Amino acid sequence: MAALWADSKFQTTSFKCAVVFLATSLVVGVANGCRSSRNANEILVGQYGSLTGDQATFGQSTNNGITLAVDEINAAGGVNGKKLHLITYDDKGDPREAATAVTRLITNDGVVAVLGEVASKLSLEGAPICQKYGVPMITPSSTNPKVTEVGDMIFRVCFIDPFQGFVCAKFARDNLKAENAAILYDQSQTYSVGLQDEFEKSFTKLGGKITTKQAYQKGEQDFNAQLTAIRASKPGVVFIPGYYNDVGTIAVQARKLGITVPLLGGDGWESPKLAEIGGDAINGCYYSNHYSPQDPSPRVQNFIKKYKERYHTTPDSMAALAYDATHILKDAIGRAKSLSGAAIAEQIARTKDFDGVTGQITIDEHRNAVKPAVILEMKNGQPTYVTTIKPEGKGEGAGGRE
Repeated sequence: MAALWADSKFQTTSFKCAVVFLATSLVVGVANGCRSSRNANEILVGQYGSLTGDQATFGQSTNNGITLAVDEINAAGGVNGKKLHLITYDDKGDPREAATAVTRLITNDGVVAVLGEVASKLSLEGAPICQKYGVPMITPSSTNPKVTEVGDMIFRVCFIDPFQGFVCAKFARDNLKAENAAILYDQSQTYSVGLQDEFEKSFTKLGGKITTKQAYQKGEQDFNAQLTAIRASKPGVVFIPGYYNDVGTIAVQARKLGITVPLLGGDGWESPKLAEIGGDAINGCYYSNHYSPQDPSPRVQNFIKKYKERYHTTPDSMAALAYDATHILKDAIGRAKSLSGAAIAEQIARTKDFDGVTGQITIDEHRNAVKPAVILEMKNGQPTYVTTIKPEGKGEGAGGRE
């Protein structure tokens, strides 16, 4: 398993612990012995993410956002006089690796909290382990409702799929004037299955009709059969709640087959690779997202400035959500009466009106974030802000456009 450590001085110790960890098949008592070398003036925080593999841009952006936040927090004096020490493992986008990484972070490294993952399928591997050991976990960007349903230790700072499905359906009906829609989803991904279901519910409730639902499996490269069936159903929009690496290919093949209606999707589209793969075919298509770099607020623009200075690129929503998740965790640790999992989780749950880069964040009774979403259009290969849609009942323009 590939591993990254935020501080190279711990590599030797971590490697020795890993040997003990693997040889004893996760025997907690032995693994706990590896904690003694940790600095008492540090607070250990874990991260697991897809730093390599077919969802690598998700993991890399998330890692960038977390690392930037941790360094800022430490430069400002840390938390209650202690520095955060980040330990990061690459799960390669593999569910088994994700489970192993989270177990290792808790039983071997002794972290007080875990940040991750992006893909809901991978968060659903890590969440039960965190719940079992009483260690709070914050996913920056897993939107499937099942993730936080695992238990009272599991939180998120992104909106959830019922809201995202509503956002996409409302945009399709109100902005695109679509009376009917086709759906093409990845049946092997929890995220995609859940989001297509929520879109269908909302779209039909708003008076629209689903003409056909087509499925594919992760790793497929030829979507012509599904797209031919979609073309025959004559939809006004095609909803594709997949990940960027599939969506770009689908867009190219759809246009070659003469499908000219807009393609619409969720936050899984968010990646610079989308335009690289999709080229001109992705222009004129839309997706829901967590923030827009075009937001003029000083909070957003200051984050973008710092991120660009360090990473020489504009931060995507995965980076922004990760940055927010880290600061929310820091804020909770700072208020907690101790570093126990229960004490930290209690304070995460009390997060209210946190002024984040991705909007004002309140954690509700189900440990989900209540916050708005934006719709972006791909123009000349760049995501461009179109509109904001708020949760229903959340002030002026709630459930509608601003």
